[in-house]
Amino acid sequence: MANNRRHQSGAVRFVPALKAVLLCALIGGSCVGYVLQKNKIFELGQQIGARQQKLEKLKKENQILADRYAAMQLPQRLAERVKELKLGLVPPQRHQIVWVSEPPPASPITNGPPAQFVQVTRKP
Repeated sequence: MANNRRHQSGAVRFVPALKAVLLCALIGGSCVGYVLQKNKIFELGQQIGARQQKLEKLKKENQILADRYAAMQLPQRLAERVKELKLGLVPPQRHQIVWVSEPPPASPITNGPPAQFVQVTRKP
């Protein structure tokens, strides 16, 4: 048997070793890729959580500002503000108000353009 190994080419001796190295590299590379992907997924989950917290905070802040804005638009608050700033605004006098009456809505039957009749002739 020792004779047979001497007559074999060098490439034949290294094929099993090369296969083992390639298999180990493939498995090792897959493991490294798996760990990198898991880390990326974890980081993305952390980012999503942080952004959801920020979104909730901004929603609360937006609601507070909307409530404050609504309170500022109340007629009593506007009147107080006019007095504070001494703008001299007063409600209009009765003779200064113009009332505009709106015509009654059209009934559904008469609503729209008048009907048009089209004469259709047939050729014999």
